[in-house]
This record gives sequence, structure tokens and C-alpha cells, in this order.
Amino acid sequence: MARFDLNNLPEREEDIDFSDIEERYQLSFEEGFDNVVVVDNIPLVDETKEEKLIQFLRKIFKNVGEIRDNHFVMPKAVNEKGKLMSKGFMFIEFETAEQASLAVKLIDGFKMDKSHTLAVNRFTDVEKYSAVEEEFHAPPEEEFVEKEHLKSWLADELGRDQMVIYRHNDVQVLWNMQKEQPQVAHSKTNWTETYVQWSPLGSYLTTFHAPGVALWGGESWKKIIRFSHPGVKLVDYSPNERFLVTWSNEPIVVPEENYDGPFGPEDEGNQIVVWDVKSGALLRSFPSINTQSSNARSTVSWPVFKWSPSERYFARVTPGSQISIYEAPGMGLLNKKSVKIDGVVDFEWAPSSTADKSGKIKDDMLAYWTPEVDNQPARVTLLNVPSLDIVRTKNLFNVNDCKLHWQNQGDFLCVKVDRHTKNKKITYSNLEIFRVREKDIPVEVVEVKDQILAFAWEPKGERFAIITSNDPNLTAATPGSTTLKTSASFYYLDKGKGKDTLQSFKVIKTLTGKSCNTIFWSPKGRNVVLATLRSQTVWDLEFYDLDFEPLESAASKVPTGGEKDPAAYLQLLTSGEHYGVTDIEWDPSGRFVATSASMWRHTMENGYQIWDFKGQLLYKENLEKFKQLVWRPRPKTLLSKDQIKAIRKNLREYSAKFDEQDMESSSQVSTAERQRRRQLLEDWANWRKRVEADLALERAASGQQVSTATAEDEEAEEVDEWIEEVIDEKEEIVA
Repeated sequence: MARFDLNNLPEREEDIDFSDIEERYQLSFEEGFDNVVVVDNIPLVDETKEEKLIQFLRKIFKNVGEIRDNHFVMPKAVNEKGKLMSKGFMFIEFETAEQASLAVKLIDGFKMDKSHTLAVNRFTDVEKYSAVEEEFHAPPEEEFVEKEHLKSWLADELGRDQMVIYRHNDVQVLWNMQKEQPQVAHSKTNWTETYVQWSPLGSYLTTFHAPGVALWGGESWKKIIRFSHPGVKLVDYSPNERFLVTWSNEPIVVPEENYDGPFGPEDEGNQIVVWDVKSGALLRSFPSINTQSSNARSTVSWPVFKWSPSERYFARVTPGSQISIYEAPGMGLLNKKSVKIDGVVDFEWAPSSTADKSGKIKDDMLAYWTPEVDNQPARVTLLNVPSLDIVRTKNLFNVNDCKLHWQNQGDFLCVKVDRHTKNKKITYSNLEIFRVREKDIPVEVVEVKDQILAFAWEPKGERFAIITSNDPNLTAATPGSTTLKTSASFYYLDKGKGKDTLQSFKVIKTLTGKSCNTIFWSPKGRNVVLATLRSQTVWDLEFYDLDFEPLESAASKVPTGGEKDPAAYLQLLTSGEHYGVTDIEWDPSGRFVATSASMWRHTMENGYQIWDFKGQLLYKENLEKFKQLVWRPRPKTLLSKDQIKAIRKNLREYSAKFDEQDMESSSQVSTAERQRRRQLLEDWANWRKRVEADLALERAASGQQVSTATAEDEEAEEVDEWIEEVIDEKEEIVA
């Protein structure tokens, strides 16, 4: 007990030293109060309103967990006016520590009203942080270790692109060598268990494993970070690689004891997880939504969450009822509620954001569509986020289905509408094109008599291509079983002359009698590949150039007014074929195209081929158990528009240098190949001499006669060989 000098008693109670008593009866907060939380910033009330406030708080905390004996403790004190009032905080005791942790995670920051935002902390944390020393002690200084640059491959002197190939159990990152065998940058066996995937800017290579996914990068391809999500099957990145979304068909299960993973009780049963890529922190988990809704006309495929271009928002649709828009990185619902939209089927974010004069991002935009319900027509709506202001709507009639296609710069939105006649016996398609950058967002209707099988905008351009068909086998065809008769059409924006001239999309040319079913634009525009994919009988590839300089005969047909005919500049460069082709992908430069035949689709002549943009086959390699080829994406260029114009202006000068480098590289490869073959011959000759010498020794040891013929004698031996050749043969019948 504390001892006091009776002759020198403290004048105030605060001056009494109770340190020895406190030390003797000190409680371990970490063991006894880890199920208690402290709630701050609650309203100050007197005894008459205390019960009402507790009832309100009970509703807030009821979904978190069981509160022990309704244990709400609200300390009170007499204020300056002599009235007994609460102190603005309270204690809540839960049944378990996990429930207390969940209360902190879910309710901390909850707004009761405009003046009161709850601050929820564990009682043990309050005690722990209150015991922090007043004097600051600097932590030990850690030695700086420089990390590898995640975009180091962009510094390649030859400006080559990389690709990843997955075959059997081997994964290889390769440099594209055009006509020669690709050069291995890194190789590893059993690097992944299912497949590999690049991040959008090429910084990370994602591999899949039973416990989760891992991200790799840098010059030495070290593991950058891993994310623990058992049974993960799919991943999706935000546009700038800041966030990662993982999905597993196995609901999250949190073990009760000795669990050191990232998940808590609030994640139990969820299947979708959002992570911070830099820190590896789990931001939030979500349950999967059953998309088979009675009001939905179609299901939403992966990715479940779609990101705005600014990465400030991500959203998902609950078919038939709502779109839920979440803010990042806070992970909370925008305005704390979903956007209710009866019958909504699907949505797409515009690929670019609007900004103010200072360049600060102001708004993102999304487009969604709803089907016909009762007497209400189908509708396409443009919505600004976060204001949720409706920018434009368009009603549609006799609609079976819609597909939303944004041009990659966000200037146009094309809605591919599948329609039916009034008797619903005939189906056809048309295009509703929204000009988003123009005043009042006008909509142009492009009529198409047949059904549209594929649509694709030209990157960074105002042209698009469609594939249509009126083949009677269309409705009965199954993928890969029937080759349809199709047509391919190219459209451009005719701007006309004068300010008052109406702009409209017109056909450049329609190519009939085709079998193609897919469109692959070059990422730089201008060039396009029309292909027949995953067919059992046809594997055609057609390479087109939409800006081909016409021959003199074609150029002479240009009207005297100076307007050129776009059709004269559309040129089929070449046609090719890749037996069993299943996948096609352009490289980021737009100079090369990779076609591949994956064993995931069939087992016939698996492998890949590299073509240039003109359709010339550069390299071919058949690989047993080949699975996947993916080009490594590149980030956006850092060059300004003026710098790009200067490069194009001096392109011939650069082209001469590149041709010289290509010749030098080809010569080096040829020299290396000759040296390799010469070395192989020398190795063979040395091996043969060694074997002959060993054989002579063995024969001598066994008493056999050793031949004295030398290699020169064998070479000097002459052999006469008679060859008979029938020059002419005549048959006569003798009577």
C-alpha cells in the first residue's frame, strides 16, 4: 500500500501516489477486454433521452454480433449548469473479440447525422495507445535496398516486344525476333497451375496457384507480391494497376483457431475480393450475385466489377434491379445506396473521364440499357458519376438484345441492337451511335438488314467494321460446327463540307461471300485482320489496309472536286491460313500478329505463328501441349503530340536506320548459325574418331584382326553404280 507522511499530507487527491497499488493490481487488457469497444462522438443527452439514444445505437450495432446482456455503458457527469449529461462516448461489450473487431471495421466512420460521425475503437487499443511514451525515439534506420524497375523491358535497344508462352508445365517470357526463333528472357517450370495473365500496363505477370495468385516482374523476374485467396480462378485489374479483383468458386472459410490469413469473420462465405496491389492489403470482399434473374435477359460475364477510367469508382450490376457503384479506395457505396434501375441488364463505363480547365478529373460516365417491359420501350441511358445526372436517353422498340460498344477514346458509343419484326418471325440488327462529344449528344441510326455477328471500332479512329449474315443456318449453328456465309462491311464518318453539313456514318465497302466471324483491329488503327476462328473446316486469315495508297488507275477515278473515295484506299494485302487457329492477338506496336492453336480447344497441330501487319508469315513453331500466347502490354506513350508528329515527319530517316539494324541483326544470326553448324560437324568428327579408337582397342584386346584401312582410304574408295532409266515405252500387239 501507499505510505504517507502524516506531517506532510498531499493537499489534493490528484497528488497521491498510487503507482505501487496500480502496479500490483494491473490487469492485462489484451486478455480481459478485447471484446469491448469504445464508441466516440455520440450526441450529448440527459437521462430523459438516454434510453432513446441507446435504442438507436442498438439498431446500428445489431447486425455486427451479440451484445452481452445488452451491455451499453454510457458515462455521465454534471455539466456547468448542474445537469447530469452523457460525456459523448460509451462502452459496448460483445460476446466475442471477433465481433468487436467486426464492429470497428464496419461501423467506424458511420454518420449518425450531419454533426455526429461515430468513431469505434477497441478498448484495448485505446489503453495501448494511451501508454505511448511522450518522448519520441527514432526507429532504427533500415538500409535502403533499390528495387528493380518494373518497366525495365521498355529500355530494350531494339524496341522489341515481349510475349509469354505457356506449354505443358513450362512458362517462357520471350523477346520477339521477327523471322528468327524468339529469344528467351526468362523461363520457369511449374510457374503457374492454370494459366498466366499480364496486368493492363505490362508491369506484372500474374500466376495462379491453389493458395492464391502471385505477381512477378523486374529484370530478374522476382516475386513482387502474393495474394492469398484459396481456389482463385479469375483476376481483373483496375486500368492503372492500382487494384486487383480476385474470384474463387470456393466461398471463403475462416478457421476458428490458429488462422493468420487476411480474412476475418465478415469475409466468411464471400467469393470476390478487392486488393491494393502496392501494399497487398485486403480492401473488401463481396458475395457473388446469382445472375439468373427472372427479369434479366442476359447474364453478366467476368469481370463482375467494371472500373471507371479514373479508378475512382467500380461498379457491378444486379440484373433486373440495380447498379451498385463503389468508391475506391474506401470501398463504400456511392451515396451509401445502390442506383435502383428496374430491369437493367448491363452497363459499360466510358473509357475516358471529363476534366475541368486545370486538368482535374471531374466526372466519369457510364451507359446502361433496360429491356422492354409491358408497354415501356427498351432504353439506353448515359449517366454521369458521381452526380448521377442523366445526360441522355434513347428509347428503342422491338428489341431482343443490346450490346454496348464504346470507342476507345470515348467520343462515340455504339449500341448494337438486335430487333424483331412485329410478328417476331424475322430478326435483324441496326446500330444506334451516340456522338458523346457533340452538343446534346445526337444519335445516328445505321440501318443493317442482316444480323450483326461482330462489331469493332478502329482504335483511335472514327471507323468501324461489322460482320453480318443472313445465312439460314445462323439460328441452328453451334460454335465450331457450321461455317456461316458472312459479309464484312467497313464504315467511316463522312464529315462533308461546310459548317451546316450533317455528319453521318457511311459504308466504305462491303465484302461478300466470306466465312470470317471475328474482327481484329491493329492497336494503332488502319490495319485489320478478318478471321474465321474455332471452325472445324475453315481457318482463313485476311489482312486489310484501310489507308493503302491506291494505284494510278484508282487514283485517276478521284473526282475533280478533290474528294477521295475511301473505297479506293481499302486494300486486301494478303490471305493466309493457320490450321486449327483458336486465338489471334496483335502486339502493342501494331506491327505483328500472333495466331495460335491451343490444346485447350483441340489437340491438332498446336503451336503459334508470327505474321507482320502485311500478312507475311515470319515465324512458325509447332509445340506439343501448347496452351497460351499473350503479348506483354505497353503503357501509354510519354511523347507529346508534337514529338509524335516530328517522328512521323522524319520517318524515312528512322526507317533507314531500322533497316540497317535489321540487316546487321540478320547477318549476325546467319553467322551464328554457320558457326553452330560447323561446331556440330566438328563434334561429330571428334566423336567418330574417339569411338573408332575405342573399338580398335577392344578388338585388339579380344584377339580380333584390326582393320588397317584409314579414313583416307575409305574416302578414296570408288563404287560404281548403274542406274537404268526408262526413256520411252511402246506396246505392240503382234497378230
